[in-house]
Amino acid sequence: MNTLEKLQILSGAARYDASCASSGSKRESSSCSHGNASQSGICHSWADDGRCISLLKILLSNDCRYDCAYCVNRCSNFVQRASFTAREVVDLTLGFYRRNYIEGLFLSSAVLQSPDVTMERMVRVVEALRREEQFGGYIHLKIIPGCSSELVRKAGLYADRISVNIELPSQASLQRLAPQKERAAILEPMALIGREIASSLVERHVNRKAPRFAPAGQSTQMIIGASPENDFQILRLSQGLYKKMNLKRVYYSAYVPVSDDNRLPVLASPPLLREHRLYQADWLLRFYGFSAEEILSDDLPFLDETFDPKTAWALRHPEFFPVEINRADYATLLRVPGIGVTSAKRIIAARRFSAITPEGMKKIGVVMKRAKYFITSSGRTFDKLDRTPAFIRQQLLPGEPIVVQHSRQLVLPGLYLSQP
Repeated sequence: MNTLEKLQILSGAARYDASCASSGSKRESSSCSHGNASQSGICHSWADDGRCISLLKILLSNDCRYDCAYCVNRCSNFVQRASFTAREVVDLTLGFYRRNYIEGLFLSSAVLQSPDVTMERMVRVVEALRREEQFGGYIHLKIIPGCSSELVRKAGLYADRISVNIELPSQASLQRLAPQKERAAILEPMALIGREIASSLVERHVNRKAPRFAPAGQSTQMIIGASPENDFQILRLSQGLYKKMNLKRVYYSAYVPVSDDNRLPVLASPPLLREHRLYQADWLLRFYGFSAEEILSDDLPFLDETFDPKTAWALRHPEFFPVEINRADYATLLRVPGIGVTSAKRIIAARRFSAITPEGMKKIGVVMKRAKYFITSSGRTFDKLDRTPAFIRQQLLPGEPIVVQHSRQLVLPGLYLSQP
């Protein structure tokens, strides 16, 4: 099998990994190096400033010794197997980069003989790219759970971002669907990476020439819908990972049925809307000051499919509103549906010079279609509509605008997929 035939197999096998981040690194490059991580996938990802980045997204091998029920590369599945050598991956990366096809590499792998053997081969790839070929482009490297701490440390010195996939939200589900994997083997390297990142930042404050460890941080991925955990359990787990593991990002991947294993649920299609709502709730955890316990509870364990999580929270807490935009602090403004991080900062800055008006709110970037039901400006509401949660819920339902005639309302159903 030649390299291009392997590429066809191993790039296709990598498509189920959603945690393909490509931002946050400031790795320095020299005049004799190839690529620049800070100006950076063929997988398309997004930088934190909105730029689209191209990464070569491949597996080192799909010849796995594990038999995880949800994985297309499990050892019991009849698929064509292939494995790259370290040199083949290096040559592919440099060849694609020189042709301006890619700006970086996303490298993962199935587990070959053992976690250490697999991880050692992956580290050999990134070490050759950095030290032998002087490749300065972006590299995202997957850590194989169960490999040695020394290999994790080496990976963090060569890669911009490293990640360990937690896969499933609970120990019970992991034992049922991936019995050869241990939760401790997943969490231990995550904790080690978190400590190394924190230690590297301290060293860099003392010595600017100290080596960076995973400058773009670490991430992980959870499969959604293959196991019975509810959204509240998933969000609490993500919240704990952010706090304890120094995690940059949790990715949620809607389960795609790849087998008829009786341990897996029967789904007509991947739960994409649920995945979308979890990403919105995750955004609230990371940037809006919400906790998982505010978004959901044991009595309300699943996210609303009709409204985004922040709007759903606002409809359940009418006592919090209306918010006076000319006096509310930043944290309070972030609780208002239709006001995002950027628009909240603009409101704080603009009102130092004059009171915010409805026209000014629109110019600032506030989504007034939602925000107008939850705010006042200098004590005045933006309209004379009923502000009860039931009426607001009807007004915000997806579909055509509600026609109000003789106190009768027409509500058209649909799906509402906007950001917070």
